[in-house]
Formats: sequence, C-alpha cells, structure tokens
Amino acid sequence: MPDESAAALIDAKIIALPDWRGATLARLRALVQQALPDAVEEWKWNTPVWSAGGGIVCTGEVYKQVVKLTFPKGAALPDPAELFNSSLEGKVRRAIDFGEGAKPNTKALKALFQAAAAANGGPPANTAPKKTAKPKTPEPKLLVGGNPQVAKADGNAPVQAFIAAIPGWKQAMAQQVDALVDRAVPEVCKAVKWNSPFYGVPGQGWFLSFHCHTRYLKLAFFKGAALKPLPPEASKQPEVRYLHLHEHDTIDEALLLGWLRQASALPGWNPSKTSP
Repeated sequence: MPDESAAALIDAKIIALPDWRGATLARLRALVQQALPDAVEEWKWNTPVWSAGGGIVCTGEVYKQVVKLTFPKGAALPDPAELFNSSLEGKVRRAIDFGEGAKPNTKALKALFQAAAAANGGPPANTAPKKTAKPKTPEPKLLVGGNPQVAKADGNAPVQAFIAAIPGWKQAMAQQVDALVDRAVPEVCKAVKWNSPFYGVPGQGWFLSFHCHTRYLKLAFFKGAALKPLPPEASKQPEVRYLHLHEHDTIDEALLLGWLRQASALPGWNPSKTSP
C-alpha cells in the first residue's frame, strides 16, 4: 500500500480509538519516527507496521487491555532495559505490552527500534522506483524554547508540519494533544498563526493554541476562565487560562478531553472578526 494511504489509515485508527489507547499508539508512533526518520509506514493485517533496513521493525497492535509492539526479530535484539514483557516464549519474536497509564521508556525504546532496523540489514525498506529528486525544503528555524518558525497557513497539513519540526520530547507531547483534539472535536479547524498551532470551530472562532517553551509545552485556552475545573495557570488576560506540560508529565486524558469539549462549545477568540 502506498506510504500516503498507510499513514492516513494509521491516522484514522488513532482518531477512532475512544480512550487511552489512541494516545498511546500516537506516542509510540512518534517515537518510531524520531528514532528512525526514514522508516516506512505500512498497513498490513489491519495493523500499523513500521519497516526499515529491508524488513519490519515492529507492528502496532491494539487490544482491549493493551497496545502491543511486536518485533519479528525481537529474540535477537539487545534489551538491557528489559522492555520485552510479552511473547517471551517465542523463538524469534518478542513483544512489549503497554497498559493504561504505562510510561514508555523513551530512550530505551528508541535504541530498540534502531537495533531492529540494523538487524534487518539489506536495502532500504522503500523499494519504490526512484523519482527525480526535488529541492529539499529548508528545515524550519527554531525560535526560543525550540518553537518552530512556520509560515501562517490554514489546514491540518501546516499543523502537522509544525509538530514534525518540534525537537525532542515536546514533539510526542504535541502529537498526543493534537490527537486528543481530533477525538474531542471532530469538526475542528486547524491553522498555524504566529508560530503556533490554532484550533477552532467554524463560525465560533479559536478555542485553543499551544506554544513550545524551554521547559514545557504551553496550552492556551482562550476562554479558559469559563472551564470547569479551572485550568491551573493564570494569564494577564482574565478570560485566558493555561496548562503547562513538562517532559515527564502524564496527560490526564479525561480531564483534557473535558476541557476541549467545553472550550469548543463556547464562543471562541476571533482577533480578525473572521471565523476559522
């Protein structure tokens, strides 16, 4: 299946999952992409698959109680952090089960993905005919705090480009937030403005934005003072409230989904008096 179609199916699966499993799958996907920027996303057996080095690195299976990463050559891979906790009886494969509330060992997982790709050997996984090389688009400049400098544009694509340019742990956190917005507000409109992703509802204005700071990802609820419970961080603007997400924080999905649904139902912020 073409890479574009597989990626779209994986996006749809993440959005369709109604609970913590969607956010977990999104975070694990982001870690694969960070560890292996050239990995190919595929869709096989109705399951996300990531390949590199001429073979499968791992699959991402979703069950009622766990999200499972299965490594076809896991038994041959170094695992000093003892991540493998499933399929231990297999002669070749090994798996990692992530239950609700599990905190992935980011550093060890990335090393495991890279080891799996190296174990495959052979030519790159993407064996499609070569196309004429296109000039590379310059990488976005990173501003203070690691916030990407991205041109203003409407739509989901510029928001995803912005998130892909975020360095380090904040990228996975931003992907999780973006996936939760999609779950909470199916009709959401997106845009990049003033070097920040914006989320709104047609005819109502913008209800959320986020921005990268050195030590945290800052979520801005434009009508946050009307939300219950009140988001924790105050603003100089009485109506605005903030949520700061630090590196080792675990997002309270139920709380954030509640805020997103409340915020999207309120008249939003509209500096230009033009709806999203």
